[in-house]
Amino acid sequence: MYIALEQPTGAHLLTDHNELAVPVTLRHTSDDPSAVHLVFPAWISLDEEEVIWTVARSLLAEGLAGPATLDAIRIHPHGPTHTVVELHTPQGIAAVRFTTADLHRFLVRSYEVTERSGEPMEPALDLGVA
Repeated sequence: MYIALEQPTGAHLLTDHNELAVPVTLRHTSDDPSAVHLVFPAWISLDEEEVIWTVARSLLAEGLAGPATLDAIRIHPHGPTHTVVELHTPQGIAAVRFTTADLHRFLVRSYEVTERSGEPMEPALDLGVA
């Protein structure tokens, strides 16, 4: 049986000089149990298309507790209440700050959809669409 979990949340796109509040939808599906998709609205991209970053669920969980890196994705705590997810590409770095409690709540709910055991941390899971 296919199950999809979605949780709308607020985040902040961090730039060199300011922050931009953006709505992000966290998505997890039973047919892709080791992945979490961060879905950004179309208005945030230059080509006006929805942007999806896909990260390993285990990497996201690890990044809530301390710095975690896999290929182009870096996740780390940012003070006691926030977590930053970074996408590193040849064109630059995109950094988005989330409330840690929102990410934690989503992960707990995702484990109700699919168990956390046996998730491979494959590089293909950390490809981001910029």
